Amino acid sequence: MKRQLAALAGLGTLTLSACTIGDPLTEPAPESVEIVTVTETSKTSDTPAPSSPPAPATESAHDLTPALTAAVDHVVAAHGGQAAVSVGGDFSAGDASGFASWSTMKVPVAIAALNAHPELSTEAANAIQVSDNGAADILWRSTTPEAVEAVMAEGHSPVSVEREVIRPGFSAFGQTRWPISEQARFASHLGCVAGAAPVLELMGNIAGGQAYGLGTIPGARFKGGWGPSISGAYEVRQFGLVPDAHGRMIPVAIAASAADGTYESGQAMLTQLTTELIPALDTAPNAVCA
Repeated sequence: MKRQLAALAGLGTLTLSACTIGDPLTEPAPESVEIVTVTETSKTSDTPAPSSPPAPATESAHDLTPALTAAVDHVVAAHGGQAAVSVGGDFSAGDASGFASWSTMKVPVAIAALNAHPELSTEAANAIQVSDNGAADILWRSTTPEAVEAVMAEGHSPVSVEREVIRPGFSAFGQTRWPISEQARFASHLGCVAGAAPVLELMGNIAGGQAYGLGTIPGARFKGGWGPSISGAYEVRQFGLVPDAHGRMIPVAIAASAADGTYESGQAMLTQLTTELIPALDTAPNAVCA
């Protein structure tokens, strides 16, 4: 479906509010984004020896399932509700099968939009860094569901994108069912997806108001999303790439919904889940495309 840039220009005059779909809070304005510069330094030995132990390999035989299950169990015991986690898509625990993707879908939408319209870089920055819904709507209107699905398939996550507004007041794409394991797999291959580089850079500079969960790990590149389920309980989720102690980037996706249904408790669950996961990251498979 062809999109007219004139229509996009008209949309660009809309007043954009910096908030994620269904967010009851006000996110920081774009100019308040805290830019975090991550410097990676390589360590070279003066006398390299073949016998020196290497960093863990990309493919790890270590079964992370027990550690992930324990992390989910601890979080649910503390807050009630539901929680889920996946590392690389190969190791998963918990249940978030009924969750909508919410604003995590802004990542493939932004990639698809920028591939066709690189001039929408400001809208992409607002959609990713402060989760601005108005900016994301411009991106969505500039592309097609088929193009977004192609981005997801290239990232080894062939998920069908929701095309219709099934809940008034919420975007169609944000209601896409994107399983946690599929998100983690997509994160693992994200670096090889055509046009993903600028979006990955934006994911490394998320607004300070979203510095919970994966955002508590320095150097993380992630995107969050949150919104109320049909029952009204907030679903909170994040996915992306987080560094381990060796500097490898580990693909992770997490989600939670607290027993009290609040956004704040969902945030706390993701932060606790992330804390519980950190020891397991050093034996996790790193991203296929970091």
